[in-house]
Amino acid sequence: MHYLTEKLWFPKIEEATSEGLLAVGGDLSVERLLLAYRSGIFPWFDAESPILWWSPNPRFVLFPQKLKVSKSMKQVLRKKSFEVTENKAFGQVILECSKIKRKDQDDTWITNDMVKAYQKLHDMGYAKSVEVWQDTKLVGGLYGVDLKNGVFCGESMFSKVSNASKVGFITFVNNSNYKLIDCQVYTNHLASLGAEDIPRNQFVEFLKTN
Repeated sequence: MHYLTEKLWFPKIEEATSEGLLAVGGDLSVERLLLAYRSGIFPWFDAESPILWWSPNPRFVLFPQKLKVSKSMKQVLRKKSFEVTENKAFGQVILECSKIKRKDQDDTWITNDMVKAYQKLHDMGYAKSVEVWQDTKLVGGLYGVDLKNGVFCGESMFSKVSNASKVGFITFVNNSNYKLIDCQVYTNHLASLGAEDIPRNQFVEFLKTN
């Protein structure tokens, strides 16, 4: 296992464990975060842990042209009961996402330091949010990192009412020009929308060539 210091670097992703854990430590500076995402690496840890860096194999991604929208979701979209916006409430979205606990974790993985770090990325134009509103209330949303090369790295989403996050995600994908949406690791929710596993080396090559 590699332990990072202040030096700005990451080990080769092929050195990750079978679970995808690559390195421990370092910091959440804008420079390190961008280097990580551009290298196929992302941070994921809880408040009781040091910073953990991951590069799982396979990688769970969505090719926008393969987006699946069920008949029931098409009906929800046609009703237009939600308003979807981008970058109107980044801070609110990430805070709502931080309240969600992941499976097998007692605490949130979006720590206060994470919130501050991604807010900096947002201020620099590298992180964006999608908001879903109903009767002027924020009821769903998602946020992630825009690598400016046709790849969007999704980080987290939340939903306070049924279908809100799905409407936000579907609308975002349909209205974007991204060639690939990085979903990181498998979830049934995103698999139902067309996300799929691809080999890590294929994902990294995509980062380099687009």
